[in-house]
Amino acid sequence: MTTTSATNGTPFQFSDAALAEVKALMQKFPEGKHKSAILRVLHIAQDENNGWLSRAALDQVAETMQLSPIEVYEVATFYSMYNLEPVGKYVLEFCHTGPCAIEGAERMVAYTQQKLGIKTGETTEDGMFTIKEVECLGACGYAPMMQVGIYYHEHLNEAKIDQFLEDCRAGKIDKGSWKMH
Repeated sequence: MTTTSATNGTPFQFSDAALAEVKALMQKFPEGKHKSAILRVLHIAQDENNGWLSRAALDQVAETMQLSPIEVYEVATFYSMYNLEPVGKYVLEFCHTGPCAIEGAERMVAYTQQKLGIKTGETTEDGMFTIKEVECLGACGYAPMMQVGIYYHEHLNEAKIDQFLEDCRAGKIDKGSWKMH
């Protein structure tokens, strides 16, 4: 069944392969405990929906998992790994907690904003990049750092940011390899 978002009219439906994966995940848990699969199911939905979770996608997760919509919304809004608005091909998640801040995270965010012409939470006009500031990414010894997909970029400086952006634009970095499986 396809679910349509009440806010933007964009329909969402799991592909057959994704739906099979969701159902297999749910069956790994004891009866009545299938909600434990929700984090992975949200990742599947986000991957299927161009990197973000629309209201229709969240509603489809709720319907598929036989949960109330609020049970899905409260999980999706709690974790920064879920995008509730459309994002660029590359989501640059900068840690902005204490250790990274001390080592210059704010400077790296400001530099990246200036370089891309966007602010935190925005996406470049070409749809390539989104900047996010997130809580601790657990790599304090490598500060300042950012996460893009499943990869950490550590001990950031302006040259490393420039090289990363250049490599993305040149197609040297494949977003597809970042999907969590």
